[in-house]
Amino acid sequence: MDYQSYKSVFTNAQTAKKEWVVIDATDLVLGRLASRVALILRGKHKASFTPNADCGDNVIILNASKVRLTGKKLTDKVYVRHTGYPGGQRFATPKDLLTRKPLAVVEEAIKHMLPKNRLGSDLFRNLYVYEGSEHPHAAQQPKVINLNEI
Repeated sequence: MDYQSYKSVFTNAQTAKKEWVVIDATDLVLGRLASRVALILRGKHKASFTPNADCGDNVIILNASKVRLTGKKLTDKVYVRHTGYPGGQRFATPKDLLTRKPLAVVEEAIKHMLPKNRLGSDLFRNLYVYEGSEHPHAAQQPKVINLNEI
């Protein structure tokens, strides 16, 4: 009997085969976009997925300001942050945030779907979000994907 076939192979950051992926966020629903991108960043779509390693792909999101929110989330959803000072709680709606910092809505949705530890911080560094349809990562030869295919 061949005992080599029973060994589990674990991927680490050095042996992971990372690719570059481009996603156009025009008219995509924010939550669905964020969950699929978090899956790609984590590497769960690969057969060589290892839960404790950065084995996901690098993701470039274009047209982040054209993302869509369903229902009344544009005005009713509230983002809460704190300045660190007494009475420093600040509130913002996605409508306010899209006018001030359009990339923050997409980045925050994706960041909250990643692990809340050092691995999540490392995975979040593999995300590149741009407001327009241009990006400076042409040298990496990213492939354009449709989120419905994953």
